[in-house]
Amino acid sequence: MQPATTPPSRSAASTRVTAAMVATRAGVSAATVSLVTSGKTAGRVSKENIAKVAAAVDELGYVVDGLGSSLAKGRSNIVILVAPDVSNPFYAKVIAGIRDAVGDEYQLLLSVTEAGQTPEPEDVKNLLALRPAGLLVEAPSARFLAELRSTGPMVLLDTAGIESAAPSVNFDVASGSRMLADHLGEQGHRNVAYLDSATGTETFRVRREAFCRHASGLGVDVVATATSTIDVGAAALAFAQDWPEWAAKGVTAVVCATDTHAYGVLQEARVVGIRVPAELAVTGFDDLPYSATSNPGLTTVHLPAMEMGRMAGKQLRRLMEGEEVAVAQLTLNGTLVVRGSTDASARG
Repeated sequence: MQPATTPPSRSAASTRVTAAMVATRAGVSAATVSLVTSGKTAGRVSKENIAKVAAAVDELGYVVDGLGSSLAKGRSNIVILVAPDVSNPFYAKVIAGIRDAVGDEYQLLLSVTEAGQTPEPEDVKNLLALRPAGLLVEAPSARFLAELRSTGPMVLLDTAGIESAAPSVNFDVASGSRMLADHLGEQGHRNVAYLDSATGTETFRVRREAFCRHASGLGVDVVATATSTIDVGAAALAFAQDWPEWAAKGVTAVVCATDTHAYGVLQEARVVGIRVPAELAVTGFDDLPYSATSNPGLTTVHLPAMEMGRMAGKQLRRLMEGEEVAVAQLTLNGTLVVRGSTDASARG
C-alpha cells in the first residue's frame, strides 16, 4: 500500500502557488483553471471540473493574481486616492462615497501623508508604476498639480482656488466662510481670532481669505491668527499658548478652519475655565458627527463629504470607461448649522 500523500502546508510553502500547480492537482488544463477562477465557466467547463478546480484551489490556498492579469491588459483595477490626512474623520465620509461610486470592480488604494503634510508628486509617481485605472486627488496644492504628470483618468476633489484642466468636485467654501462671518456679526462680535490649518492646501487659504474679507465689511475684525495641524491636541496647545494675548485684544470668538480644530479649542477652554459661549464663541467647518453632540454643540459649516466622494467616484468611473463627463467642474454648497457654541443668549 502506498502511503497517503500530505498536501503541502500553506504556511510552509516556499513558492507562490500558481495556476499551473492548481491545474496539475485538479487534473485539468491551466486554461480551465483560468475560466473557473474568473467565473467564465458557462457552457465551457463541466460541473465535475469546476468542483475539481475549486477543491484544488482550497487545498493549495491559491490566490488569483488579479493585479498581474490586469497589468497584462495595460492597466490594473486599482483606483488610487491621494489625500493629505485621512486621520481627519471628514475623509472617512469622502472615502465611503468614492467606494460606493466606483463599485466592486475596482480596488481603492489610499496614498496618505502624515498629519499636516501635503503629498509629494514623487510619492504618487511611484504609485503610477502600478498602472492604476484612475487617480483621485483630495485637496491638492498648486505645486503638487504642476509637478504631477498623470496621463490617465484623474479627478480632483476640494480644489477651491486652483485652476486645472482635470475634472473636479468642489465645495463652495468661500460661501460657507461668509455665512460664518454674517452669523458672528449678527451675534454682536467685533474682535475675533482665526485658527487655521497648517496643511497649506488652497482650500484653507480660500476659507480664511473669504472670511476675513467679508467680516471686515461687517465691522468684524480678525485681530489674531494661529495655525496648527488638523489634530485636537495640537489645536488645544495652539489655543492655550495664544489665548492670553487674544483675551488682551478683546477676542470674543474663535473661527476654526475645521471642526477638529474647534474640538481642541473647546477642550482647552474647559480645562482653563473659559465659558463657551458666555465668554468665548467657537465655530468650526465640516460638520463632523461629533459636532452635534459636543458640549456645547458646535456651530459649523456643513460640507456634504460623502456626496463629494460619490460624485468624484462617478466622474472617475466615466473616464475609466472611456466616456466624457458632462460637467467638468462640479460645485457643492455648504450650509450653516447653528448650535450652542455661539448662542448669544448664553453670553448675557
